[in-house]
Amino acid sequence: MEPAHPGPEASEAGAGRDGAARPRAKAPAVARRRPGRWPGRAWRSLRRGPRPDSAPPSRVRGGRTWLPYVLIVLAAGASIAGLAVRPATGAPQDTADYVIVAGAAGLRWEDLDPQRTPALWRQATLGSIGWLSVRSAHHTTCPADGWLTLGAGNHAIWNDQRIDDQCPAVAPALEQPDGIGANLPQLGGVVRENQDNQPYGAVPGALAESLRCTVAVGPGAAVAAARPFGRVDRYAESLPPDPRNLLSLCVLSVVDLGTITGTGAERESLVAQADATLARVVAARPERSVVMVAGVSDTDTTSRLHVAIAEGPGWRGGWLSSAGTGRDGYVQLVDLAPTVLTSLGRPEPARLFSGHSAFSAPGRPRDPADAVLGVHNADRRAGAQLGIAGTFFTALAAVQLAVFLLVVPLMIRARRHAGPTGPAAAPKWRGLAVEVLLIAAALAIPAALLADASPWWRTDHPGPVFALLTLALVAAGTAAVRLVPRYARTLWPMGLVSAVSAAVIGFDLLTGAQLQLNGVAGYSALEGARYSGVGSVGLGIFVAGILGVAGCLAQAVRRPWRPVVVVLIGGFGVVVVGSPYLGADPVGAIAVTAGVCVAAAISTGGWLTFPRFAWAAVAGLAVTIGFAVLDLRRPEHEQGSLGRALTALGDGTAGPAIQRAATSNAHALDSPLTLLAVVGVLMLAFCRFSPWGGLNRVFGLHPALRAALAGIAVATLIAGVLGGAAFAVTGAAAAVAVPLAVLTTLRVLEHAADRTRPEGGTDGPGGPGLSMRPIPVRTRRRTPARADKSDSEGVTVRGA
Repeated sequence: MEPAHPGPEASEAGAGRDGAARPRAKAPAVARRRPGRWPGRAWRSLRRGPRPDSAPPSRVRGGRTWLPYVLIVLAAGASIAGLAVRPATGAPQDTADYVIVAGAAGLRWEDLDPQRTPALWRQATLGSIGWLSVRSAHHTTCPADGWLTLGAGNHAIWNDQRIDDQCPAVAPALEQPDGIGANLPQLGGVVRENQDNQPYGAVPGALAESLRCTVAVGPGAAVAAARPFGRVDRYAESLPPDPRNLLSLCVLSVVDLGTITGTGAERESLVAQADATLARVVAARPERSVVMVAGVSDTDTTSRLHVAIAEGPGWRGGWLSSAGTGRDGYVQLVDLAPTVLTSLGRPEPARLFSGHSAFSAPGRPRDPADAVLGVHNADRRAGAQLGIAGTFFTALAAVQLAVFLLVVPLMIRARRHAGPTGPAAAPKWRGLAVEVLLIAAALAIPAALLADASPWWRTDHPGPVFALLTLALVAAGTAAVRLVPRYARTLWPMGLVSAVSAAVIGFDLLTGAQLQLNGVAGYSALEGARYSGVGSVGLGIFVAGILGVAGCLAQAVRRPWRPVVVVLIGGFGVVVVGSPYLGADPVGAIAVTAGVCVAAAISTGGWLTFPRFAWAAVAGLAVTIGFAVLDLRRPEHEQGSLGRALTALGDGTAGPAIQRAATSNAHALDSPLTLLAVVGVLMLAFCRFSPWGGLNRVFGLHPALRAALAGIAVATLIAGVLGGAAFAVTGAAAAVAVPLAVLTTLRVLEHAADRTRPEGGTDGPGGPGLSMRPIPVRTRRRTPARADKSDSEGVTVRGA
């Protein structure tokens, strides 16, 4: 007996093409599925139907068509919620009545020793310590630039003199007309130079102008303690025999401990003199005072990380950190001025300081040697990384270019539909070898990140050791991908390598970005641009990874669900990149949002039409505006880079920020990553526009893959331009995505001429099913039929 109301499956199964009823065969009882099981229904709804992607979209049958859009909205809301949470910034618990800043240009942690420098070692043991990045507005931060940046609380420059080797000594013109203070007559011109010609908006003397009185001891201290018009309130050339009265005259005293240069015994002698001066300062310090020790600058063109110590009320043990670095144990030179005012309980001047007040974070080993020396010597690691990174990326660009040149002949021979006179197919082993090379090229940067987990930089030959480690990891990863059982599937290598790349970056971010910090494929604290979170290279690799995975997975489901897959995976990527606990890059999160929206809009196939673009833009703006509103509601000192940028736009002070971004983009154009981007774009252009390229065929068969590549391009270009990295992000993404796209293109081209071979046909060099014999004349005559047919010779003929 038939049911009164058959379900949709029964109706479709019992109707023919014209809608007429037809008899149905009764299926065995064991083959029936229980309709109430939700896993089966979900899988049948998600999996791709029999319709090819090249077919025109059909009318969607009745059902829960609203579910994909609900999931997209929920993913966007989750992205905003994930970006909204920010960690609380610390601050000293106690304030002090006096602050003494003792600076020594060139002082590094390796200069300290418990026997040779007892005063410095004692301060480091009792107080909070960290690595000091001395970036200024000058390419080389010489002593005069460092002292000026300290007093400005912003990146400043003393003069634009080119430095080829050693920095000049600090020798400002000093006048002492009253014997109490001093005047720096040239400081007015320095202030105008920084205001008119530098993009940072620095005001030298802003720290002194924030206090009623300052004391300076030594010429370098005079540069830091002078007011913008050049006046130093109290000045002494050197410490008097009893400095107690001098150090208690004003709430802030700045003492020049000298400049540490040279090597060997000469350097040790200068460090010992600085230690002796510091011992006198500590012995004469007022009650309730904080003593800060800082290596305020470099002394030659070699960039280094320097000493930072704060000891006194609120600074008892722990790591120095700040909101500007976001990492325990690292502070910037521009952080010292706001830290001085915070320690004294004074407010910061509005929009003059680019740094953030430092705070003490727990977790530091008690012995300074265990904290900053040996395997924890960040200065040595950063120096080794800076010397190898450029060579690594240049070599990678050269290798990828060579591999792409090897691929071109294979592409020409792989597309075997040129006719009977076409070239013969390439040997199978050659194609497999090229596939292995492409996989290895795509895994190079993730392998370099993993190589930074070992202390290769401590060896006598760090460059060769790093190269061997990276090559070993590339070989192991390539072998693992090649030996996977499903390797023969077209999209499997791309999906697996993309997943590995995203997983390496994601795991690094979950563990504190230890691999990227001072890593060859990461960022250097010496450059002073980033100290935590995801860097330019890591962002490019992560974007290429998550969108590559999203494209491969989206291709495996039905069309209506492809945007859902892209948005879910992409939304996770937005949270990882933008979360202050992980990537800490709100600008990158906005860029990833834009790329995900574009990828989701065209993942079902077709062009990026205006309605699709409008919906993608609305979704991207919704996430961006939501995060911006939440960021703007925080106090100004707790805002992220997006909130600070919008605040500056609102009050009309965004000019310096825009100028800084433009200057940074111009400087980043000469990076080897730009060469990687150019090589990748040229190869994709060849695959797209050449007669043998085959990328159009890939896009036609796998539209979700085309959407992923478009999203990668959009996200990385926006992130690079807005982040001041130019094409660095795009180059890193291209290093992973382009070799995988070329590999997929090769695989598709190998089957471009596949067809059913008629009886009696042969596989000539023109492709399967095409005979090597000439086409008979009779097959060229016009026939009334328009359908394709095969003649007796095995040649497929299309009717006129």
